[in-house]
Amino acid sequence: MSAAESSSLPESLYAADGVQALDRCAIEEFGVPGFELMQRAARSGFRQLMRHWPDAKSVLVLCGAGNNGGDGYLVASAACRQALQVRCLAIADPGKLKGDALKAHDAARDTGLHVEAFEALGEGELENALSEADVVVDAMLGTGITGALRSPFDQVVARLNASGCPVLSIDVPSGLNASTGWIESDAVKAGATVTFIGLKAGLMTGKGPDVAGDVLFDDLGVPEDIYQRVDPVAGRVDWNRVAPNLPLRRRGAHKGDCGHLLVVAGERGFGGAALLAAEAAARTGAGLVTLATRPEHVSPALVRCPSLLVHGLTHGNELDALLEAADGVVFGPGAGQGAWGQQMLQRIMAFDGPVLMDADGLNMLSSRAPGVHSNWILTPHPGEAARLLGVENKVVNSDRLEAVRQLQQRYGGVILLKGAGTLVYADDMIAPVVVQGGNPGMAAGGMGDVLSGIIGALAVQGLVPSQAAVIGASLHAEAADRAALDKGFMGLLPMDVTDRVPQVLGEAEGVLIPLGFR
Repeated sequence: MSAAESSSLPESLYAADGVQALDRCAIEEFGVPGFELMQRAARSGFRQLMRHWPDAKSVLVLCGAGNNGGDGYLVASAACRQALQVRCLAIADPGKLKGDALKAHDAARDTGLHVEAFEALGEGELENALSEADVVVDAMLGTGITGALRSPFDQVVARLNASGCPVLSIDVPSGLNASTGWIESDAVKAGATVTFIGLKAGLMTGKGPDVAGDVLFDDLGVPEDIYQRVDPVAGRVDWNRVAPNLPLRRRGAHKGDCGHLLVVAGERGFGGAALLAAEAAARTGAGLVTLATRPEHVSPALVRCPSLLVHGLTHGNELDALLEAADGVVFGPGAGQGAWGQQMLQRIMAFDGPVLMDADGLNMLSSRAPGVHSNWILTPHPGEAARLLGVENKVVNSDRLEAVRQLQQRYGGVILLKGAGTLVYADDMIAPVVVQGGNPGMAAGGMGDVLSGIIGALAVQGLVPSQAAVIGASLHAEAADRAALDKGFMGLLPMDVTDRVPQVLGEAEGVLIPLGFR
């Protein structure tokens, strides 16, 4: 998704039932006919089809049995009116259609659309239809699925994905949970998804970004007041949205004005993780960065980044003086879970400033009795989140929004759940926030260490922890996207991202405004 497309999307995200409530509100309270909304959705879908595939001459439309199928029949009808070659397959029996979906089917038939029953196709006919189509319209299931695909949808989705044919999904790729972004079995892999009335949370996090392609939104002209009737389940931010929240730095500032961050990291053999976090903090503008690590890592750290204050520590009691001088702490990258890391954690738990815990810090925390702390920022990936909650990984991945809420309730402070569609939630936020941006090149060891340093640096420069987490994650993603423009995805290194941070910061305006959405 391009930055322009991302910025054009709404900031509020809804679960499937929330969008249904918005739809009902538009119909029942404001008198917008449901069939009129379906016609608007079809016109919007057809416009996006022509926008993305302007040279398409032949279209295959796959229709289900619900309102999503009704949208599909009307899209097929619109394509016929524009003299495209259209083949429309009813994957579900049109006899099961009701209400507006049935009305759409009948209206499309009345305009001359020929609808074929999928069950009547001969061996290999679906493959032939896919091979002959320039683009496929997926109007099979939409928001109506929460579990695994059933027959015949599972067969159709598998064959569609195997064909490599470009796909426009209507509302949600079939098979994707619109509320959570989870895929239980399989889902359509779309080149673009046009979604309506409310932006679905599942398109923005979890597996959603893998299958949705370019996400496009149309509110279908519903009254603005309906959005005051239904609460979103999350907000959505990107770098362009949060950049104005960066702390203002006056012309006469000195290093003492810009915060002192202590990075405690790097058990034997893991000095790289410690250095990645510390250098990223320095690049993000912390006035002073102290690195407390194993003694054997001191010389390499100073060679790599001489602006750091580096201390070699053997015992936890050596950390006390460094904690007294610090405004905030990052703990965990490469810290190990042995005696050295445990001693450091014991001292840090008493620190009353902002503490970011990552990696081994989280693993050690998961073995302790849960405790609520208002001053910490926890940044788990899904596996670490599962350990913190004492559940299987699938529980976290199948509902990331619920997982981040449970983590925040159990541990307090700020929770940042990593992954596609990073989530941030804290007591001072009205709902979780999805941070957009980033790319597959970030799937490399050390990227999380860089993120820790970035957030830690922002936390000591005057931002409250929730702001530091949201802005830091957005900055991290934006720097990674810019690095990928030069380096590509394969072989992108954490240092490439760190090197881009000053450029991204330098282009941003230093204006403090409240952080929020809608």
